[in-house]
Amino acid sequence: MTEQEATGIRAAGGVAWRPSGHGGVEVCLVHRPRYGDWSLPKGKLDPGEHPLLAAVREVAEESDVRAVPQVRLPSARYRSEGRPKVVDYWSMRAVDTGGFQPDTEVDDVCWLDVEAAIGRVSYPHDAQVLAAFAALPPVTGTVALVRHAHAGRRATWSGPDTARPLDAEGVAQARLLAPLVALVRPVRLLSASPRRCVQTLDSAAALLDLPIEVCGDFDEPKPGQQVDECALAAAGRLAGLAAAGEPVAVCSQGKVIPGALARLTGREDDFGTAKGGGWLLAFAADRLLAADRL
Repeated sequence: MTEQEATGIRAAGGVAWRPSGHGGVEVCLVHRPRYGDWSLPKGKLDPGEHPLLAAVREVAEESDVRAVPQVRLPSARYRSEGRPKVVDYWSMRAVDTGGFQPDTEVDDVCWLDVEAAIGRVSYPHDAQVLAAFAALPPVTGTVALVRHAHAGRRATWSGPDTARPLDAEGVAQARLLAPLVALVRPVRLLSASPRRCVQTLDSAAALLDLPIEVCGDFDEPKPGQQVDECALAAAGRLAGLAAAGEPVAVCSQGKVIPGALARLTGREDDFGTAKGGGWLLAFAADRLLAADRL
């Protein structure tokens, strides 16, 4: 039995939305001639592909819609081809549509208000995903928040800790992070002061052709500072960036991110973040709606 057979089928897709002419929103559905159904755009993950990357790619491939992911929606679970299948979904703001060309996989695309889309889709699990999307407040700001990648051990570094660079593992992690960061189409890249934090965004900066702005609000405590003080500063900065209404990406540190997210969510969840890991944050004005692991 292969690993894929043991774990089942993994797929990803999205609820791509755009403003409608009457002040609401409309969402994208696709028609698949092979099945004669209307569904949300989705598709299988490529080997080793991150689900969020697959979701954005599949929406573009099936509907010709380029979209920015915002909030993770409930996953759909069912059996397909005699095997368990899990489809991860995200809400996505449509930013561009090209000239859709019908093919053997998808031969039609339609944009409907959410209620009409719920009535149109062929499967209950798609209707449930659409209902979860409909319950969300409007998203006004998106932030990709990451922790710096691997930088060796502090004990083996002889220079100032702020100068400790990424090691080979960290450089590889930063390269993997870059396309995920790029998905939110950030207009700014901000980093905590340490060298390893700035370097974590280097690959994203090259991909997006953006400068990296150093911001001490995302630094770990300095002598005389408390962790809570730094978490408060980081939370306030994140909320302020989101309230500006433009997507941004931020690299911070392991002692700061959990406290900042706890303050923004009002919850004491496990916000511990692995090196080279991160979060997709969605805000309504300066209020955090969702924090989903990247």
